[in-house]
Amino acid sequence: MKYQAILIIGAPGSGKGTQGKALGMLPGFFHFACGDVFRSLDTTTEIGKAFLEYSSKGDLVPDEIAIKLWTGRIKQAVESRDFRPNLDYLVLDGIPRDVNQARLMEEKIAVKAVFHLTCPDREELVSRLKHRALKDNRYDDANERVIRKRLKTYENESKPLLDYYDKNIVFGIDAAQPPAQVMLEILQGVTKLKR
Repeated sequence: MKYQAILIIGAPGSGKGTQGKALGMLPGFFHFACGDVFRSLDTTTEIGKAFLEYSSKGDLVPDEIAIKLWTGRIKQAVESRDFRPNLDYLVLDGIPRDVNQARLMEEKIAVKAVFHLTCPDREELVSRLKHRALKDNRYDDANERVIRKRLKTYENESKPLLDYYDKNIVFGIDAAQPPAQVMLEILQGVTKLKR
């Protein structure tokens, strides 16, 4: 059985996590944020060290590591009944990160909607990320050089996902709006989904 999935895609700082968490609090939705899972890893383990090595340079974690971690965590969520695939939509934030990951995940997920949080003002994103670094102890957001590299990586590797999925299920949302307005637009799209 494929998991019914909703993707939230956007550049770092566009509000993917904020919107994913809010949606995941509603009945019938389970939020999975790949970045949160990586940041919660024990940095003394092999996978934790690998995450630190890549994220500190602004690089993406290799697909095999990301997919292996995702598969394991989703399995745990199903076993604990936190995620009920027959009832819940799986809200994915930060995965798939590129077209190769999307291909690797195709046998596990049926993507029903892709919400693209757009923010053309890159300086706004840099400012948001620096603020988040201070507020949330996010070391991957503290260095401006790393932030700019992550934004470039998003443009080159993650943004092509928008062309990978059927245009009829991709919804662009202006992420510069207040978060409540962004959520309203996501909810308007979600209410039209059919299982």
